[in-house]
Amino acid sequence: MLSISQQLKGSAHGSRSRREFLRIGGAGLGALTLPSILAAQQNTSFIKDKAVVLLFLQGGPSHIEFFDPKMDAPPEIRSITGEIPTTTPGVTFGSTFPRLASMMHRFSILRSYQSKNSGHTYQDVISARNPFKATMSAIYSRIAGTNHAETGIPSNILLKPEAIKPDLKLGSNFETSALPGLTSPGTLGKNFGAFDPAGGSELKDNLQLKIDSGRFTDRRMLLSRLDRIKRFADTSGMLEGATKFQQQAFDVIAQGVADAFDLEQESKSTLEAYDTTSYFDMRAMNRYGDLRRTSNLLGQQMLLARRLVERGCGFVTVSDCGWDHHANGNSPKNMTAFPAMSRQVDHAIATFIDDLYERGLQDKVLLIVTGEMGRTPRINKNGGRDHWGNLTSLLISGGGTIPGQVIGQSDRQAGEPISTPYHPAHLLGLVLHTFFDLGELRLQSQFPAELIRIVEESPTIPPLLG
Repeated sequence: MLSISQQLKGSAHGSRSRREFLRIGGAGLGALTLPSILAAQQNTSFIKDKAVVLLFLQGGPSHIEFFDPKMDAPPEIRSITGEIPTTTPGVTFGSTFPRLASMMHRFSILRSYQSKNSGHTYQDVISARNPFKATMSAIYSRIAGTNHAETGIPSNILLKPEAIKPDLKLGSNFETSALPGLTSPGTLGKNFGAFDPAGGSELKDNLQLKIDSGRFTDRRMLLSRLDRIKRFADTSGMLEGATKFQQQAFDVIAQGVADAFDLEQESKSTLEAYDTTSYFDMRAMNRYGDLRRTSNLLGQQMLLARRLVERGCGFVTVSDCGWDHHANGNSPKNMTAFPAMSRQVDHAIATFIDDLYERGLQDKVLLIVTGEMGRTPRINKNGGRDHWGNLTSLLISGGGTIPGQVIGQSDRQAGEPISTPYHPAHLLGLVLHTFFDLGELRLQSQFPAELIRIVEESPTIPPLLG
């Protein structure tokens, strides 16, 4: 994720451990604040003290096996995993979600949500096809700024499994090529795209503090060098022509926020609580073409998301792959991978929500769990389900929303809504309503009028807001 390059005897290059980088780069550097380098201070009265964590289940998870099991329907329609009662009377989930079922009083489910998307095009779903074609995280970054004014942490971050294990080698498939659509800034400009601590591109180089090992052993020398860099940047305008990624990487190192990325600073009990590595063998899953990016690191990704919002990141997108369960050989027959994968999701989400409540963050952080579509009501000949854009379940928790609700109803086959349908535009509106004070935002002259109109005109989900 983050490393210090060093020269080793007998080797052209090497890399210190993440722990050592964060210990050296994170301790004692908090005094080096950079908002004056990156941007002038601006009025932020229109920005609420909120954060959003979007857990996006790539591939399109089955809403039937998740939160709408339809056990009264014929065998070819109802949930293959059965059902389990929740804490809300009369409401059941698929049986592989026992922890979530036991705590439904802490979140709500939308059963009449339609993505209206039957392909793996994430951008359409997360942007609601707004005029800028910008995803909700990019819109937030454009209005709130690319970095937190006090901590310098990026305001828009994408967490892939590689953010947890930098040396992880996952395969490539359709999810790889579709991944940029999760956080695309559209025509707003690439500066407002997500910061990806997993690297793999220009960012990976920018996150390396290239100081010879003989020099970074002396922390005072390191601090002195960074202080000289800052003074030079202040007087020379060194960063004026830098890319957004270079500026953010400079902030991560110089402002001491690198420790936000270090899970090893958590207690042993917290690490164990979030650990999901025992749910399945990642290598066995990765043998299937549609599961090449499936990992058992979701719990740790959610823990990292919590750490980042605590340090001021406004929007964290968590990517979890492998949900395209056609059962056609590219994924296991009869959806046999589904139980283990869904139990990991159950564990990760439940632990995250409980943690927010224990820390008093439940009103600050809005959690959204969804994918690009649902799955067909009828099981196919291979025992799987195919693409279905007419119905998708949506989990919403925190951020000031009203928990404990099932909003909307589906028909007897879980194929269509039979109550008020909600769409990506409503989800976008909910997010923007969470982040911004519209009355104050209207007074700002630095934003395009069309951008303000998106905030003004995007519908919300009234039952969640009371």
